[in-house]
Amino acid sequence: MTDKDNILIDDFFEGRNDLADIFKQVAQQQIEDDGFTERVMQNLPEKAVSVRRLSRLWSLFCILVGIGLFFAFGGWQVLQGLFYGGLRMLLGWLEVFAMTAPTTEININLWVVLLLAAFVLVVLPYRTYRKLSATL
Repeated sequence: MTDKDNILIDDFFEGRNDLADIFKQVAQQQIEDDGFTERVMQNLPEKAVSVRRLSRLWSLFCILVGIGLFFAFGGWQVLQGLFYGGLRMLLGWLEVFAMTAPTTEININLWVVLLLAAFVLVVLPYRTYRKLSATL
């Protein structure tokens, strides 16, 4: 317990001296177990290695099932459709932006927009991939 907890408990029991004394006695009481706890801890089976192994096998199984279901239900085609749809939407947005930018009062440089798009589409995914591969 922290000092703050002790202060709160003491404040609670302040008007009840008999309860405060009992609480302090119980808190300081040591129960002798004649080495029972140590014997139990020494006789526990070592299952840490087998549990870790089962965990890794289960994770591998789930990953393989996920990959199999991904390809069985056409996940690759869905990802391709999302990528190409997003690319078409970006190119359409850039086309509209390039056509309407000269008609606005704001002076926007098209090269800056293209460099920003290249940064977002190339550099950021590359840096994210490098960071993820370094941590794995």
